Amino acid sequence: MSVVEDVRKQIDARLKELKPLVAEYHELEAMASRLQGAGAPARRGPGRPRGSSSARRSGGGARRGRRRGSGTRAAEALDLVKASPGITIPELAERMGIKQNYLYRVMPALAEDGRVSREGKGWHAREEQPAAPA
Repeated sequence: MSVVEDVRKQIDARLKELKPLVAEYHELEAMASRLQGAGAPARRGPGRPRGSSSARRSGGGARRGRRRGSGTRAAEALDLVKASPGITIPELAERMGIKQNYLYRVMPALAEDGRVSREGKGWHAREEQPAAPA
């Protein structure tokens, strides 16, 4: 028998010994996670944790958290658009002291709500509709 074959047999034997222990580890980890409940999730090994955001969102469920474009940054951006019609996202970002990529998410959300409109590269505030009498 060659040295390689001997080492391979030793590795196979050790893997056979460890396999039930690894299975038990994963079962215990799952139980600990369930027992922890609403607290912080049990620590998992490397890689994407179970129930990650991509897995939850693929089901088409409702988005958690605050509605896009409803925060104080959105209000600040809206005020700047009202004060400077035709302002661009780079100009907004510079005045607000934030990165542009944030505004590329916020401004379309404001447009969906009918609060701003885009004309060319600039943004314009839309006139607010008076509330209907009850």
